[in-house]
Amino acid sequence: MTYLITKHKQRNTKMQKSESTSSLGPGGLDLSQTFFRPIQSAAPPSPTKRHTKISVIGAGNVGMAIAQTILTQDLADELVLVDAKPDKLRGEMLDLQHAAAFLPRTKILASVDYAITAGSDLCIVTAGARQIPDESRLNLLHRNIALFRNIIPPLAKFSPETILMIVSNPVDVLTYVSWKLSGFPSNRVIGSGTNLDSSRFRFLIADHLDVNAQDVQAYIIGEHGDSSVALWSSISVGGVPVLNFLERQQIPYEKEMLENIHKQVIDSAYEVIRLKEYTSWAIGYSAANLARSILRDQRKIHPVSVLATGLHGIGDGRVFLSLPAQLGRGGVLGVANVHLSEEEEEKLRESAETLIKVQSLLGI
Repeated sequence: MTYLITKHKQRNTKMQKSESTSSLGPGGLDLSQTFFRPIQSAAPPSPTKRHTKISVIGAGNVGMAIAQTILTQDLADELVLVDAKPDKLRGEMLDLQHAAAFLPRTKILASVDYAITAGSDLCIVTAGARQIPDESRLNLLHRNIALFRNIIPPLAKFSPETILMIVSNPVDVLTYVSWKLSGFPSNRVIGSGTNLDSSRFRFLIADHLDVNAQDVQAYIIGEHGDSSVALWSSISVGGVPVLNFLERQQIPYEKEMLENIHKQVIDSAYEVIRLKEYTSWAIGYSAANLARSILRDQRKIHPVSVLATGLHGIGDGRVFLSLPAQLGRGGVLGVANVHLSEEEEEKLRESAETLIKVQSLLGI
C-alpha cells in the first residue's frame, strides 16, 4: 500500500483537483470569487450547519453500489472513495462526477491514501480478498484479517470520532476484528449484518401475503450466514402478529413452510451470485438505509451486527452478531428488548457459538 501511495502521488493530486472547476481564469484565477457579488452587511455561514462526510473503502461492485445509492439519496455533502487500484479508482470517481447535473450537489474525492478520509462521519468498509478456487473459508478469513490490519487503523487515526460500518464478508467476524483493531467503543462499530437478510425475509412474506413489504415487520438475527435465526414469533403485518392471528382464526400452517421461507432467505444471495457472479444493488440500498438512520439520527430499529455479549443468554465470549438495534448519530443507541421464544433463543446461542468457534480457530 505504501508503494502504491508513493508511486501514484502525482495521480492522486489530479484526482482531487478534478473536484472543482472554479480556477478557470487566466493563470488559474479563482472565478468563484468574481462570478458573484457579495451583499452588504452579510454574516458568515452559521457554525452550527453540519457538513456530512462519508468514506467508502473498496471501489468494487459492492462499494460502488453503496456510493451510487448514497449519492442519489442525498446522504452526504462529501463522498470519498478509497481503493488500492488507482486507475479504477479515478475512473469510478470521474464517472460519478460526470453525473453531477443529475444528482444532489456532493463533493466526490478519491485516493489510495487514507489521509483523504480525515474527518469522516461514517466509514463504510467493503474491501475484501477474493476467494481463490479450492481455498478454505478459514484461509480466506486469515487473508481478510491481514487486509483489515492495513485498513482499520488508518481510518481510526484520521477519523477518531467516526462510526465504522463493516460490509465485507464474513461480516460478523470482520466487525469483531474491526472493533479490536480500531480501539473504538462498541457502539461505534457496526456490521451490516442481517439488515439485507431481513429485507429479503420481508419481501418473501409480503409476496406470500400479497402485501407491501414496507408493511411487514420481520427480522432475521444471529449470524449473517447459514446459522441465522428467523424470528417467526415477532412477525407482524400492518401491526397484526401473523402467527397469533392464524392460531386465533384456527388457520393451520406448516412449520416446514416457514422453514422453507427461511431457507430461501439464506439461499437467495447464492442464487444472485450464481446468476450474475456477485451481489450489489440490494446491499447498496441496505447500507444506504443504515447510513440514513445513523447520520440523520433517525433512531430506527435495524438488525445489525453488534457486540452481543450478555444478551439473550449469550455468555462471556466476545462476539458480534445481528440483533434489532436502534441507530442514530451515536451509532448503536441500544438493543431492542425483543421477546424470543425458547427455540429462537436456543438457535441464537448456537449461532453465537458458531462464530465464537471460528474466531477461536483464527486465534482472535
